[in-house]
Amino acid sequence: MTDAAALNSFKAAAKILTWLEAIGCRKLPIDLDLVRQMLPDTPFGRGVVIKAPADLTWNGSEGALVRNPDNDKEWGIFVNPKARPERKRFTVAHELGHFILHRASQSVFNCDKESVYAGIDTLKQIEREADDFASHLLMPGDLLRDRIHGKRIDFRLLGALATEFGVSLESMCIRLVKYTEERVVLVYWDHGFEKYQWRSAEARKTRVRLKRTGDPQEPLPGTLAADDEIAQEWDGIDMSANAWCSSEADEITLRELKHTYTDGNRVLSLLMLESAPPRSGVVSGWEDEETRDTFDRFIDNGQLPVR
Repeated sequence: MTDAAALNSFKAAAKILTWLEAIGCRKLPIDLDLVRQMLPDTPFGRGVVIKAPADLTWNGSEGALVRNPDNDKEWGIFVNPKARPERKRFTVAHELGHFILHRASQSVFNCDKESVYAGIDTLKQIEREADDFASHLLMPGDLLRDRIHGKRIDFRLLGALATEFGVSLESMCIRLVKYTEERVVLVYWDHGFEKYQWRSAEARKTRVRLKRTGDPQEPLPGTLAADDEIAQEWDGIDMSANAWCSSEADEITLRELKHTYTDGNRVLSLLMLESAPPRSGVVSGWEDEETRDTFDRFIDNGQLPVR
């Protein structure tokens, strides 16, 4: 097996996508069962069998990767049978990430929902790496770049892409926020309280900060997130960035998008902030960096284009 220490989530996913391209199978949605079956014939899993995903029969996990205690050449993937199809796909990809990157370090991986989907900063490193692998594999950067280039980002576009790539809207939003060059913040609300937020690199560099109401955080008054009468705003509503952010000048605006899930208890807020000049107090040196667009970010972190 190739030394896992020499790999990272991007390189591993990129190599698999290259192999799929070579056999004419790099198509959307990515065929995870084909990936599973081909791994034993590659340096990532030489001589090791990965059984077809089976239903998870124990509580407390969304997915699991387990080595057969009676046969160290056999591994099994287990998935929550109650999960939606796109969630199951991401879970399988996540567990394949553990198989490629981490199986030398342990024989059992039990992954809960926080580990598999959100990629929250407090997760263990291996869980973030498995999440990143799944994201790179299921949403190849060059294909995603081609579909968003020159288009206005909204939940209609992201929802259509999520369907095409076979992932959830949440996963597609996280993929966008992590690699876009725009100032974007994603907030996930659960039963009226913030569960997590993702800020894009540009949002972090310009020190975008959301106002705090307390712990746990509740939606801010005057925002769509706080308006129970508005369940969906997929195109977005323009407003002063001050409604959300304590960090923004009075003249800066943002576009707030809102998606409420069918259970009514979970909400996604996507904040598309207007570009802003560098802050005078920033000393990180980012102002002198070469300007890079979304394509560059996808190339750096998502997937090399096929020429």
